[in-house]
Amino acid sequence: MPRSLMLPLLLLVLAGCQATPPEARAGDADESPARVAEAPAEAAAEAQPPADFTGWLAQFRRQARAEGIGEATLAQALDGLRYRPRVIELDRYQPEFVRPIWEYLDTAVSAQRVNQGRTKLADHRQTAEAVARRFGVPAEILVAIWGIESNYGGNFGSFSTLEALATLAYDGRRRDFARGELLAALRIIEAGDISADAMIGSWAGAMGHTQFIPSSFVAYAVDGDGDGRRDIWGSIPDVLASTANYLAEAGWRRGETWGVEVRLPAGFDYAQAELATRRSADEWAAMGVRGVNGAALPDFAAASVLVPAGANGSAFLVGPNYRAILRYNNATSYALAVGTLAERIAGRDGVVSAWPRGEQPLTRGQVRELQERLNARGFDTGTPDGILGPNTRRGLRAFQRSIGEAADGFATRRLLEALVSP
Repeated sequence: MPRSLMLPLLLLVLAGCQATPPEARAGDADESPARVAEAPAEAAAEAQPPADFTGWLAQFRRQARAEGIGEATLAQALDGLRYRPRVIELDRYQPEFVRPIWEYLDTAVSAQRVNQGRTKLADHRQTAEAVARRFGVPAEILVAIWGIESNYGGNFGSFSTLEALATLAYDGRRRDFARGELLAALRIIEAGDISADAMIGSWAGAMGHTQFIPSSFVAYAVDGDGDGRRDIWGSIPDVLASTANYLAEAGWRRGETWGVEVRLPAGFDYAQAELATRRSADEWAAMGVRGVNGAALPDFAAASVLVPAGANGSAFLVGPNYRAILRYNNATSYALAVGTLAERIAGRDGVVSAWPRGEQPLTRGQVRELQERLNARGFDTGTPDGILGPNTRRGLRAFQRSIGEAADGFATRRLLEALVSP
């Protein structure tokens, strides 16, 4: 299905990493995806649903019927459907603290996850390699996404997808989005891919081993084992083929790597270290960018340099396949985790350079204060929102240049304190 036919969606990032339509991931979100654990209190008694939830559900049922959903599917999916207050609680949760990228990677690319990934790849090598040949996406990339999304199927959520989406469509922050996903979920059941009671996933509606939302499932899920169903809950061939198809549709380039760790030359202009800045590998090499161990750079036609922890951290040269991973989840930390976990699963090195672990990350409130103070000093960051995007980095770089520091745009408490000082 062409990507242009999909709605531009913004999935609730707090749910963890979910596959959204490739063009849904616009912008330059670069914060670590916040992981909200499924509540152990799931077994506890839920509060009574709002009085008008039943009426809303009846109206939705009429609308779904009018859009072609059959009576048997409506009965299977909607009869006895519960409102879930815990879903709304999680939807409205906004974490104040964002983990630094090195802490995120410590967990996402842990030795245990690497070893388990190698075992999973060995267990499913024939299937993974067949999928890789078909779609052009390396087996280790597919297994890495599987590991990060659900810990290789160990935790892909315990919520009824239908109940979660109905609750969000009734009472959530993105009701129209959730309603569309609920309708897509009904179409999946109508097609016979999964039964209503087996459609299990995260509180935000992401499903199965690699966390597809229903609209992505409808567009990109693949029957990998030939049984006539697309089953991302129980069929590993379907899981791997669906994930590969998604990345292929997102622009994955067969035969290219996602990126490499690099060393930057002295005096490098860190204003060039933005995903939107793209040059050929030859152009970057002419500027003095080198592979971290002296290796030649990949033959990228349009590559970007990233320094997710500033001048004192690791640097990467990333190409189109990195951007395809971002379409799966638009967070720098997520895409680097997939890439580096894949490298480790394949037996290659992970990140070699050190991270600035002594730096204290800013809370969202402190980022907002940083933005306000930069604006007050004339270093424009736009409207303060507590999010470290390209506008904030641009303003911060200007301030860093004004005080004679490397203008890497990496926000630290030390820089915030420098802005506070007269």
